[in-house]
Amino acid sequence: MKKTIIASALLLSLGLAGCQHSSSESESTNTQQIPTASDIDLITKQGKWDQASLNKFAQDLKVTYRMVSNVPEEACAPGQKEERCFIAEIDFMSPVGSNNSNWSIFYSQMRPVQKVLTPEFSINRVQGDLHQITPTEAFKGFSAGEVKTLKFRGELWQLSETDPMPNYYIVVEGLEPVVIASTKVSINSETGMEQRPYVEAFTDPKRQYRRTENDKLVWAKANVLFDENQHVSLSEELAENSIIPTPASISVTSANKPVNLAQGISINYNQVNPKHVAAALARLSRLGVTVSENGVPLNLITDKELTTAGSYKLDISDKNITISAANDAGFSYGIASITALLATDDLTVNTLSISDAPRYDFRGMHVDVARNFHSKQMILDLIDQMAAYKLNKLHLHMADDEGWRLEIDGLPELTDIGSKRCHDLTETRCLIPQLGSGPFADTKVNGFYSKADYIEILQYATARQVEVIPSMDMPGHSRAAIKSMDARYRKFIAAGDTAAANEFLLSDAEDKTIYSSVQYYSDNTLNVCMESTFNFVDKVISEIAKLHQQANHPLHRYHIGADETAGAWKQSPQCLSFIENNDKGVSSLDDLGAYFIERLSNSLAAKGIEPAGWSDGMSHTNPSNMPAKSQSNIWDVISHGGYKFAHTQANLGWNAVLSTPEVLYFDFPYEADPKEHGYYWAGRAQNSQKIFNFMPDNLPANAEQWTDIEGNAFTADDTIKLDEAGQVISQPLKKGNGFSGIQGQIWSETIRSDDVAEYMMYPRVLMLAEKAWHKAQWEVPYQYQGAVYNQESGYFTAEMRQHQQQQWNGLANTLGHKELAKLDKANIAYRIPTVGAKIIDGKLHANVAFPGLQIEYRDEASSWTQFTKPIEVSGKVEVRAIAPDGNRKGRSLSL
Repeated sequence: MKKTIIASALLLSLGLAGCQHSSSESESTNTQQIPTASDIDLITKQGKWDQASLNKFAQDLKVTYRMVSNVPEEACAPGQKEERCFIAEIDFMSPVGSNNSNWSIFYSQMRPVQKVLTPEFSINRVQGDLHQITPTEAFKGFSAGEVKTLKFRGELWQLSETDPMPNYYIVVEGLEPVVIASTKVSINSETGMEQRPYVEAFTDPKRQYRRTENDKLVWAKANVLFDENQHVSLSEELAENSIIPTPASISVTSANKPVNLAQGISINYNQVNPKHVAAALARLSRLGVTVSENGVPLNLITDKELTTAGSYKLDISDKNITISAANDAGFSYGIASITALLATDDLTVNTLSISDAPRYDFRGMHVDVARNFHSKQMILDLIDQMAAYKLNKLHLHMADDEGWRLEIDGLPELTDIGSKRCHDLTETRCLIPQLGSGPFADTKVNGFYSKADYIEILQYATARQVEVIPSMDMPGHSRAAIKSMDARYRKFIAAGDTAAANEFLLSDAEDKTIYSSVQYYSDNTLNVCMESTFNFVDKVISEIAKLHQQANHPLHRYHIGADETAGAWKQSPQCLSFIENNDKGVSSLDDLGAYFIERLSNSLAAKGIEPAGWSDGMSHTNPSNMPAKSQSNIWDVISHGGYKFAHTQANLGWNAVLSTPEVLYFDFPYEADPKEHGYYWAGRAQNSQKIFNFMPDNLPANAEQWTDIEGNAFTADDTIKLDEAGQVISQPLKKGNGFSGIQGQIWSETIRSDDVAEYMMYPRVLMLAEKAWHKAQWEVPYQYQGAVYNQESGYFTAEMRQHQQQQWNGLANTLGHKELAKLDKANIAYRIPTVGAKIIDGKLHANVAFPGLQIEYRDEASSWTQFTKPIEVSGKVEVRAIAPDGNRKGRSLSL
């Protein structure tokens, strides 16, 4: 007892009792002596905390997350044989003993917990992925050095080491929450990538990386990659005249690269406005080719016969260069092709002629900044790279459940509340934490674009011929907006202004509907029966349109989302009343989702704005009630019959844009490896070659070259299907119909930084550009009469496959010899591929997906050494690839 009194007096005398931190990175500003571990031990053993002891406990507590098994027989309870579940464990080890039980640990758990299997702890799901761990009456406290294991059963499976989210934090009533230090991400000094040191590495392919008993997907270890990389061969000559994306036609007329651009270029603009090609010239200058009076003459010639937007002709002779085009995009793309011809260490090019035009008008990239925020600079850098590779549509996803990222004039709550997450379970100051964001608002995953930021983004895009398509997801995925407008409501009610309080309200307080979204929210859907909801939507779109007008970047398209609406409204008094007393023709609660999409789409069309939405929401509408000019982003999985939905919407005459998940979702892993970042619900191995191999004009034909998510062959039956009444339920594409374009997607649930976002996007963005711009001759022609495709059907002939591999070999060498070096110069944190390797007769053999990249190895007796040819090694061996500039290294693999 005496020791306790002394220790308490010590803390009080130091002024540490009740001190607070404002963020997870904060350090105490008190310069007096901090209590020792033994002092803290005395305090915490008595069952009470103060801020200093809580800070110390969180600093020292070691947390380890362990994925145990996805095997149903091991993981599921008796009677759950038909279900999918997993077992995981969380270890807690404190070097300091504590009898306290008045604490909670909050953390993000991607898959909901079915049952806690350890009697000392309970887990409660708060909302979304936020979970709360609390001690039970069986909890006996922490003994110093003792490991306590919390074992639980969860839904479905966990297949990636990036699934467990970071930033667990401990909460004690009356004190500031503290992030548990051992659960923070770290940055690998060589790769620059995030690591999760609290996650125990996967070692068991069957228990930890197999999705079901039918899963045949092979873990992409070094030996597996070695066999895959055998299909490409080193050839700098293949890269010499190669351009990404591939031109429609190219004729090379010299072989010794006689045109030296090191002296610069002298430009004759003629009728072309210099401002409209300045960005393309700046990229050329970054490689060392500047504008100079003494440079090689470059003539820009307007040719009105080049009617396809973005088309151009490029002629390089030993005396001058000529670009012919009909618009700014064509001239910029011609300059981009000059940039593409150059190697960074060789500013000479061959004489040649190119005639070029895009495959699709819509060549897009989607970026989610709502789940986790990404900086304005990253978006500007992306726009620059999109223009370099002739992509022209940026779909900017700025609002979702986890955040609202754009300042809207007159609705400050959207950013005051909705742009940040922190530990405020009442959500009066911020949204509750999600996705491992931690308890504090001042972190990089929070944030928003000011009006000035957004105008700058728009103007930057205009200068690079990129259209920005804003998106605030509605009516589902709208939790950030709902909670922000709830806060606005409370503010005006407190001020006695009921009319203002209700003007933009998005939720019915009396709604008792129980539902759960795909992301496990029960309160994320706008109430579409309230006129205030449409007031809000109209206000937001009008303010965004004003920003586009100020930037001189017209708002041509607005993406409403419209996806994954999770069964809301059914017990809302507002909706029950609306169904009984509306003049909108809505007679059923089941029609409310379509009513919202149709009404908003027509409102947009009346403003001269094309509505766009995701295919599942758009499929619920009555096409006769929709504007004739509407865009649908097709995100249905091909191996699950998604080509049928794609054909249905394309046959409506809509602008059907392919956003196919198993090839165009860049937040999915590059390779089948649990260390790779990303979600994986539709695919676990989406490297650059798979994107290149995609045949977008014949979706079902991809069944001849692909497997499903579990590595199994599948059949795509693209023949007409009738229901029992003889009505058509699916049919092939009709002649004259097709797809308007393709769009790559990056969703940010697991992507917490700009560097990780760039890692996930690049170099896949370059292959997206390749497929969007160029149609390869080896692609299987579409069979309008219908066909059945599988790995034996034979439409994709051996000759086609050979041509595909030959072209890929050229592009792989272009990436390895030229393009990745250009990304280095642009400071893009792209993914360096993992290396293939085998030990054959005692010698190390190694290769890489992009020939031209340097490979390094080390065994137990050496440091990292350049690999040039097979060499004798001993013991454990590691291999990795190096960026062309030598500054970054790829993730190493062991064998």
